Amino acid sequence: MHSFLLALIAIFIAAKFFGALAERIGQPAILGELLGGVVVGASGLRVVDPNDVTIHLLAQLGVIFLLFLIGLETDLRKLLSVGGSSTVVACVGVALPFAAGYFLGGFFGYPVMVRVLLGASLTATSVGITARVLSDLGHLQDDEAQVILGAAIVDDIIGLVILSIVGKFAVGEEVSPLVVLRIAGVAAAFVVLAVVIGSLLAPRIIALLDRIEIARAILFTAVMFALVLAYAADRVGSSVIIGAFAAGLVLARGDRADQIQREVRNIAHFFIPIFFVSVGAAVDFHALSARYVLVGLALTAAGILGKLLAGFTATKRGLRRLVIGVGMMPRGEVGLIFAQIGLAAGILNAGLYAAVMLMVILTTFVTPLTLGLLLPRVAIDAKRVASPMEDVMEDSHRRLPP
Repeated sequence: MHSFLLALIAIFIAAKFFGALAERIGQPAILGELLGGVVVGASGLRVVDPNDVTIHLLAQLGVIFLLFLIGLETDLRKLLSVGGSSTVVACVGVALPFAAGYFLGGFFGYPVMVRVLLGASLTATSVGITARVLSDLGHLQDDEAQVILGAAIVDDIIGLVILSIVGKFAVGEEVSPLVVLRIAGVAAAFVVLAVVIGSLLAPRIIALLDRIEIARAILFTAVMFALVLAYAADRVGSSVIIGAFAAGLVLARGDRADQIQREVRNIAHFFIPIFFVSVGAAVDFHALSARYVLVGLALTAAGILGKLLAGFTATKRGLRRLVIGVGMMPRGEVGLIFAQIGLAAGILNAGLYAAVMLMVILTTFVTPLTLGLLLPRVAIDAKRVASPMEDVMEDSHRRLPP
């Protein structure tokens, strides 16, 4: 227990201190949180072990709350309006990096399965990283942000298909086209059904609990709704982050969206830093030799270039395509999952695993830094920073008889 508590203390101190430091120099707080993770993690003080089961689960809760909040702040109609651009950006943003990673694997003389894993690790965008940066900068409602969010969701669906295929190949199973179609169909159908059915059920559930007058009914209903959809997504073979994002999209269309957003943010601010600090804490520079540093840098260059080019394929007019390309760059936890599968199956050795991790970290660090330079910081709406006491007062006034 004492080591767990020490890790939590280190995480919050690192997140707040380095986050504030980053904001002082005009950068998003997430950049400081990632740097703080490096300081307290495997490459620094070794106080935080990101592989610890409890820390890992808390970090995953952070991802769920982050994507839930992003969904709450996303206008579904605006997201659908850029659906064509998002789909094109996602498909190109998967195909180019995968081909580049496969080619680099051949260039360095690795066998086919290693090449496939290296290519796969470059495919999916970590939507949590970019969404947090755009939210911090006040640009989450921009058209470019909607393209990035939509493309990242499509990315995740494609990534789930690739992940399933690679996982089956890694354990020696055969994969048929029917299996691939089933995985893709389940992931896509879940998002549609979650939004349609959730839009019908959520308002009724919230209204019912509101009449019963349970303390903090809106907050607990919203959180449970997000957790249920995240659980359902995971059970049907999709991703928890897709479920959480879908829950946010549904509740964002309701009458109590602003209140839900404020109340959920108070809880999310506890869990979200755990995720970003743990990503930084996973960096272990001690496992990198000169050869694997070279492999990691080559993968990083391929990953960045592939996503930048994908950003310029957005079809809608008037978009800042460089912003879209930069927003698609971070790999985050998705790339690490591919690397962990390869390491567990004996396809990747420790050096290659560290090289992939280097790519993940560099793309993750470069994104907030570059977006901070490309986008001016916009003042956040006062509604978004309302205190918990204001929520309580709002609840009390609403319940008073006329």
